[in-house]
Amino acid sequence: MGFEQYHEPANELSEQTRTFARMAVSLGEEADAINWYEQRMSVEKDPAAKAIMEDAQEEEFKHFGMALEYLARQKPKWKATLQKILFQSGDLVTLGKKGEEAAEGS
Repeated sequence: MGFEQYHEPANELSEQTRTFARMAVSLGEEADAINWYEQRMSVEKDPAAKAIMEDAQEEEFKHFGMALEYLARQKPKWKATLQKILFQSGDLVTLGKKGEEAAEGS
């Protein structure tokens, strides 16, 4: 297995940075899995098979959320940004700008 998550020599990275990289890659993998299930469910004709896929996708949402929260806890500025964007109503671009402002203040 390759270690594509590292763009610098792994032996020069701290353990904390390597863990962060693993979790960032896991976040991407969970997003990919959510996408794959979404595509499969959109074409699946068999209701039982589709129900299984929906159940599996729900697990991927949970894993995605856990990985995102882990990463946010490691980076206070990232968490400040996300808190202004996620689960907020309103225009996403406006919320993004508020997130940038929040990160600058932390």
